[in-house]
Amino acid sequence: MPVPLAVAPNVTAVAGAASTTGAAGLDKAAATARDFEAMFINAMLQQVFAGIGEGPFSGGYAAGMWRSFLTDEYAKTIVRAGGFGIADHVQRFLLAQQEANAASQPPRTGPAS
Repeated sequence: MPVPLAVAPNVTAVAGAASTTGAAGLDKAAATARDFEAMFINAMLQQVFAGIGEGPFSGGYAAGMWRSFLTDEYAKTIVRAGGFGIADHVQRFLLAQQEANAASQPPRTGPAS
């Protein structure tokens, strides 16, 4: 199933998340990429679990209430175990966007201290 194009603006919106330089910027970009992958996997899992609430052993209304928490934790666990590889691509994209943004801005000049 192809990823909806509506997801793409969210990725570019977080491109500035790694705006700090050095290791802190890399760590922040990696964390943002992992969060994005977890969100993507969560959306997939919610579709998988959508039809489970039917039948005599469905768990009732309470199970449906907690299902989103369950799929969220499943998604985070999948990402911690290596995920689908989406986070690596998103991290490279974020870092490329950061470099492009830094290259397009003029150097800062100010009074000497």
